[in-house]
Amino acid sequence: MEKSALSAALRRVRQTTPLVHNITNYVTVNDCANALLACGGSPIMSDEPLDVGDIQTICGGLVLNIGTLNEHTIEGMKVAAAKASELGHPIVLDPVGAGASTLRTETAGMLLDSYDVKVIRANMSEVKALAGAAAATRGVDVNPDDVVTEDNLQASAAFARQMAAKTGAVMAVTGAIDIVADAGCAFAIRNGSPIMGKITGAGCMLTCVVAAYAVANPDALLEGVVAAVANMGVAGEIAETRMQPVDGNASFRTYLIDALYNMNGQALEAVARVEEV
Repeated sequence: MEKSALSAALRRVRQTTPLVHNITNYVTVNDCANALLACGGSPIMSDEPLDVGDIQTICGGLVLNIGTLNEHTIEGMKVAAAKASELGHPIVLDPVGAGASTLRTETAGMLLDSYDVKVIRANMSEVKALAGAAAATRGVDVNPDDVVTEDNLQASAAFARQMAAKTGAVMAVTGAIDIVADAGCAFAIRNGSPIMGKITGAGCMLTCVVAAYAVANPDALLEGVVAAVANMGVAGEIAETRMQPVDGNASFRTYLIDALYNMNGQALEAVARVEEV
């Protein structure tokens, strides 16, 4: 993939300010809204079943994050996803903790089977849970046995392509090495900071950023998702460079959002490490 595709995807987000409807978890909702604003999008949050259908008509895309599930939010997800599918709006599914409980796993599977999900953003354990292949899931974190490494990168990329073919969705499998794949090809992205794993919500924020890129890049969805994942990884690296001895993970979260806000195409092209695998 040419680096220019990354900056082009970013530019389209900045130019169009995509409005994204988010049904996300209560732990990270504020950070998700701020990350969307920082990357150039615009957020709206609603999980009320009587509200979400109308909300989706004025938006360009939908995030479904199952991090804090209850019967109310599940019903809201169904109504919003049905309307998004009817309108042809991209749905981005974040199956947080799939495999950790029956409710999470079955809800993620139901959403994937019933609606037109365009992107799945998850860690490898969650993806394996969706595929029925996970031996264990460690809460909402990736199981150590499922971590993508240089040694298993080719096999992990092949699995991501298979899941993309099976689901019809672009897969964004994120971790120490990120993999973005459709049925035909896969890209490894080697950007990011280990401190991103020390804050709650880095993945949730990324899902919302991915949605903004999906809305803004409908004719180049794979490239848009690669650009979104690279953007977040580069932002994490920039945030880490700002850390001072007195700073902790709360400061890093602020620096991360700042870096998303200040990102430009030139910086993204210069620092993004993207390779087809």
